[in-house]
Amino acid sequence: MPVYHILSDQTVIQLKPSSFDKERELQSIFEKNLESILGVRCIASEFTTGDRQRGRIDTIGLDQNSYPTIIEYKKTSKENIINQGLFYLDWLIDHKGDFTLKARGVLGKDIQIDWGSPRLILIAESFSEYDKYAVNRIGSSIELWIYRLYDQEYLYLEQIFSTSPVKALEKPNKRRGQVKVSYTLEDHLKGKPSAILELFQDFRERIFSLSDEKDIEEKAVKKYIGYKHGKNFCEVWIQASKLKIWLDITSDNLNDPYNLSRDVSNIGHWGTGDVEINLDNHHDLNKVLYLIEQAYLQTL
Repeated sequence: MPVYHILSDQTVIQLKPSSFDKERELQSIFEKNLESILGVRCIASEFTTGDRQRGRIDTIGLDQNSYPTIIEYKKTSKENIINQGLFYLDWLIDHKGDFTLKARGVLGKDIQIDWGSPRLILIAESFSEYDKYAVNRIGSSIELWIYRLYDQEYLYLEQIFSTSPVKALEKPNKRRGQVKVSYTLEDHLKGKPSAILELFQDFRERIFSLSDEKDIEEKAVKKYIGYKHGKNFCEVWIQASKLKIWLDITSDNLNDPYNLSRDVSNIGHWGTGDVEINLDNHHDLNKVLYLIEQAYLQTL
């Protein structure tokens, strides 16, 4: 797609499409900015899978919801990135101990890892309709992202496909004879007063209405329900008398004319965002959505 630079006199100059000389350049840019671009903390680059299942994963990381993440990059779509990514995703499920050891060595021993929905992110200049059909049939949590480079200094990134996350099978805990608990939306709704459930339903509908493309994902974890478009932009904790909401935007970048938010970056909280809002009535819903939309727009 053509991209234009608007000059001070309101004339425009079309930016010239360009490309990376080497695939490693693409990978390096992402890894240096992984958390701001994809909401993933980088654990390792060129991670070797060992002698038995030999391979080298471009990037492994941990996303905002503590899900293990594999990222593979290709300059073009002609290379067999999907099969390669699936091979590494299969390796990840079978080698949780190796991933956990590396993650704790880089991010700290107290890091939490949730194996409910490991992610596979595939990044290339383009994907075919056959690629989209293939990953949809596979059923794993796979995301297809396309990129464009302009004038060697402007990077465009768009998520064009995402399958619904499928919970990974957990091996029984030998000590307790139990399996790891997975969380659903219903878990968060259970036992809540009808007034709060109605407020949350209205809130939820407004969240999804932010995009006409139906590409906003809802993910329930232990402490909250997260909403993401590529990366998290909002999390909500349903309480008995209110909704506690966190936004993934800094206070400095948030326009809050209603003074509804507070900065909790230095205060313990459950959400991945550092701006906190409380919502306890329908009257303030439009005001809260005005703030949430600002966090959402940062993911576009």
